[in-house]
Amino acid sequence: MLSSWVRRLTPRARHFSLPSTISRDNLPKRPTVLVHLLHTSPSLSMSKTHIDIINKVPAAFEKGLASGDLFFFPSTVEKHTESTVEYQIRLCPALQHKPTLPTPHFEPPASPTKKDKSFDPFAPPYNENLYVAELKDEESNEDFVILLNKYSVVPQHFLMVTKDFKSQGSPLMPSELVQTYLLLSAARKTGKKFFAFYNCGDNSGASQAHKHIQFIPLAEGEDGPPVEVLAKKAQISFPDRPFSLQQLSYANHCYRFPSGLADFSPDQLEGVMADAFLKLLDLAISTIRHDPDYPVGNPSYNVVITLDHMHIIPRRQENYILESNGEKVSVNALGFAGMLLVKSDEEMEDVKRETISKILRGVGLESVHELQVEGTALENPLNGLL
Repeated sequence: MLSSWVRRLTPRARHFSLPSTISRDNLPKRPTVLVHLLHTSPSLSMSKTHIDIINKVPAAFEKGLASGDLFFFPSTVEKHTESTVEYQIRLCPALQHKPTLPTPHFEPPASPTKKDKSFDPFAPPYNENLYVAELKDEESNEDFVILLNKYSVVPQHFLMVTKDFKSQGSPLMPSELVQTYLLLSAARKTGKKFFAFYNCGDNSGASQAHKHIQFIPLAEGEDGPPVEVLAKKAQISFPDRPFSLQQLSYANHCYRFPSGLADFSPDQLEGVMADAFLKLLDLAISTIRHDPDYPVGNPSYNVVITLDHMHIIPRRQENYILESNGEKVSVNALGFAGMLLVKSDEEMEDVKRETISKILRGVGLESVHELQVEGTALENPLNGLL
């Protein structure tokens, strides 16, 4: 069980808490997933498909924008190559005026009062101008809400949020992984390309404590974020094992999905997604274990999911301090997808001068993939921990 060995990562008092429900031995079986869509209001819904949800997003985005409840910040993208890696730097000057959000607490209050319920922007009642749809997993009774991102730099950026509060510091569960992939697959069937990402933990760059997975559309002609372009080119000897993108400066763990995964049965899809996540998480925790100076507390990491790969990147800290001026650069999963966000021309030049690879290495960890491969980490990532 993951929860039993994670607590024993080091002799120090480091309490990584992972729920036992995501162990390989007790993954729930999955029946038909029912999807409910908003018809006229959040209280009135009708049964629809994942494709219907994707099709609703453009109109919902325009409605939210027109209402003034959704803020869209125009931006420009510049490609920036370092060694063999082509990154994207998105310049968005308007973000200088975006309200500063407080650092989230990743656990809910013991007994929230009426006054402090506003701490959770993803709790009902939902703003009808940001609300898109609801999904319900009948087997696990997991309810999810599809909401538009209130502060959007990319049009049609949406979130899949757990209806009941769950901590953003908790691992992704099988139902969450499956729903994520089904939405990505539905987008592809409608001629659109999205990828998903999840910021887990205090140092991951997460802005809200309520568990949410984010979905970003790709620009026309793009086949994936920069890190996915690298993953697709990678030559791997063992398709069922994780691999690392060695041209990147930081610890990263990637898993290639079997071809035709979108046509797998729900049970098969769940098995693949859960197994991939657990293998990558095992390696991420193993990487953290090799770092004697890792901060005490629950582990932080970023997850990037496409139709072809899953990526997990362990995190050391949220912000990088630029050597040139002492300014902070905040990095979340988008940064490790190869897409950095800056607020001014000056910050862009500072980032280029510092180099993106140095920034990402600064907030990530040193790769020990070769040590993991030389040992038995890929066959048994728990070796030596039990």
